[in-house]
Amino acid sequence: MFKTDANPGTETLIGPSVHVKGDFKSQGNIQIEGQVTGTIQTTGNLGVGEQAKISANVNATNAFVAGLIKGSVTVAERLELSPKAKIEGDVSTKVLIIAEGAQLNGRCQMGTTASAETIKNKKEKLDSSPAQSQPG
Repeated sequence: MFKTDANPGTETLIGPSVHVKGDFKSQGNIQIEGQVTGTIQTTGNLGVGEQAKISANVNATNAFVAGLIKGSVTVAERLELSPKAKIEGDVSTKVLIIAEGAQLNGRCQMGTTASAETIKNKKEKLDSSPAQSQPG
């Protein structure tokens, strides 16, 4: 799994001083170090830095969380929580790794059926959506 530092596959970086409000959609990897309010959808990987504060429902293929997420989190494959991670919301994923010190306050559903269909359905909607994040 990727870590928050030097992820060369990152297509979109939301820096520490940036606050995004609204629906954020991407087909590439996203690294969040700032704040996001709304929704986050990616068919790629999501990295959430230690200082990141997210108030959004999140959908990704894989995710590494070191910061705060308030909202439901759906990860198709692997969700990893670092020692400083905090999730306040329901989680659905195939594989969950929780480091000592991480906090998960919500319901957790794991296994192949927990997230595979949800992500597949969301990916189909994302692929047909006209508003997609473009590199730039």
